[in-house]
Amino acid sequence: MKKTKRLKNIFISAIHQNAGKTTLSLGLFKNFQERKIKTAFMKPVGQETVLYEEKSIDKDTYLIGEVYHCKKHIKDMSPITVGRGYTEKYILEPQKQQIQDKIFKSFQTITRGKDAIIVEGTGHAGVGSVLDCSNADVAALLGSQAIIISGGGIGRAIDEIMLNKALFDIRNVPVLGVIINKVLPDKLERIRSIVGKGLERKGIRLLGVIPEMDLLSAPTVEQIKDRLDLKVFSGEENLRTRVYDVIVAAMEPYNMIGHLRDGALVITSGDRVDNMLVAVSSYLLQQGRAVKVAGLVLTGGLTPDHKIAGLLKDSRIPVLYSDQDTYTIAAAIENMTPKIQKTDRDKIHEARRLVKDYVNVDMILENL
Repeated sequence: MKKTKRLKNIFISAIHQNAGKTTLSLGLFKNFQERKIKTAFMKPVGQETVLYEEKSIDKDTYLIGEVYHCKKHIKDMSPITVGRGYTEKYILEPQKQQIQDKIFKSFQTITRGKDAIIVEGTGHAGVGSVLDCSNADVAALLGSQAIIISGGGIGRAIDEIMLNKALFDIRNVPVLGVIINKVLPDKLERIRSIVGKGLERKGIRLLGVIPEMDLLSAPTVEQIKDRLDLKVFSGEENLRTRVYDVIVAAMEPYNMIGHLRDGALVITSGDRVDNMLVAVSSYLLQQGRAVKVAGLVLTGGLTPDHKIAGLLKDSRIPVLYSDQDTYTIAAAIENMTPKIQKTDRDKIHEARRLVKDYVNVDMILENL
């Protein structure tokens, strides 16, 4: 009698939102592929969605489907999406069994003929409890082992890991181990040593420590434009330039010069020609220390006259404009959390590299 191969079944959770679950999913999927492991992916409960074939699909699921060309069962990869009003409607009319049945049926469909599945959760272990589908509940339903992603730090990180593990313990979900993400590079070895020992005392494996990389948190000018609904004034051909810093240019030009950095997005009122000229001259400087600003955002519904406009266009710097004031725009950008998109080839490559270099994938596979 032929022995049935056991499915390698991972549930990726975290101690908070935007901890790096999708980065890990992208990297693990690639690493599994390189080991000839037929891998599926699903995000049972999604919150941020895109429209695909007239159905709301979780953004992260769509990303994985595009990157790894596995969209055949994409509706099953994203069985439940929580849109506006969904939670309130559920509280008034609970449908626990129907939701769980839908998730489990989708799970069975996409794992058929596969060796492994990566299941991505939403936020921390308790997220989804209001729908009777917390991460811990779903992991238990699917028979997964959980990996918890934590941020850098020592005491707080371990405290939050144990809090999340407690919810998985209640639902009898084995915790495969922990990955510490977004650690300052100069603290990498210290975190690996100290947190590793702290987790070992709790009987938890440390599966990896990943350094923080500016690239993964850097949006493009185009992504900022789309998120804030800004208009393009000029430089459309360079909208994919990455933004690593934001400068509010409300000061005099001679003060602004000292704040310019490579990859900086300069936000200034549309009538501050002086600061526009400083940004342009820094961008165009060919001799000495050239600063390649990422772009300009002109605020207050103001735009420069045709002479300055011509100079901006000639510089090819991406220039956006808005009717809103400088500080509203700056605050909105500060609060952005850039999600990896299918066009972010550099980020996708970096996510794969980080998992390959800093996560013990062999240890994960050996313990599934």
